[in-house]
Amino acid sequence: MARVMDGGRLAVVGPLDEFWSAPPVGLAAARHAAPSSVTLDQVEQLPPVPPTARVLCAGRNYAAHAAEANLRVPKRPDLFGRWPSTLAVNGRPVPVPPREQRLDWEGELAFVLGSCLRDATVEHAQAAILGYLCFNDLTARNYQRAGNQWTLGKNADFSAPLGPWLVTTDEVAEPGRLRIVTRVNGEVVQDGSTADMIFSAPEIAAYASGAMTLRPGDVIATGTPDGVGFTRQPPRFLHPGDTVEVEIEHIGCLVTPIAPALPAQPD
Repeated sequence: MARVMDGGRLAVVGPLDEFWSAPPVGLAAARHAAPSSVTLDQVEQLPPVPPTARVLCAGRNYAAHAAEANLRVPKRPDLFGRWPSTLAVNGRPVPVPPREQRLDWEGELAFVLGSCLRDATVEHAQAAILGYLCFNDLTARNYQRAGNQWTLGKNADFSAPLGPWLVTTDEVAEPGRLRIVTRVNGEVVQDGSTADMIFSAPEIAAYASGAMTLRPGDVIATGTPDGVGFTRQPPRFLHPGDTVEVEIEHIGCLVTPIAPALPAQPD
């Protein structure tokens, strides 16, 4: 685990598993760590969460997105799961699934928990949020709509880029009023605000904690604004050679190149 310093230099904090065993201790160490001579472009980046992290995503959580998709507004957070193996870092190419012609973008705000939550209040959930990231919930629409369950459509290889880093809550004064912009090949395709969210980040976490114990390092994505590809006339989807950017003010810009499908497994 490292902290990104001014000029792109890194300060080494410690092993990832040690950090997530006691995030407050790790954060204190990060704040006092001295920068090294190593820069961000000299290291292999990994998702800044433990391998055991659960990834939950909120669907239909922006009123304008629900309207463009002709979906009813949910009465409670509508959550689905992603495998942690789908997480990818900033700049990593994401392959189009081999049998999918409708890979779609969904720029989102995500957050990471820094402490356990079980049957929590909204206030306790707010205090448990460690920080925020940009997130792209890349979705294989054909597989998503082939049945009643979304699991395959939401778990294509490396289809959950997040980053470009984890920004702690003290650096994000109003997470409920952030501009979120998605661009495809430089063209703005989504331009919304987290103020349009139906359920706030702590409301989503508190709700989920009534069914399962949430732990440090768990990731929750909060839904996407309007402007996704399948609702356009004509519909628009991602292809190899495209580049998707998700930019959220006070957090950063997550860049994801789209690559050709991975080759089939040999016999």
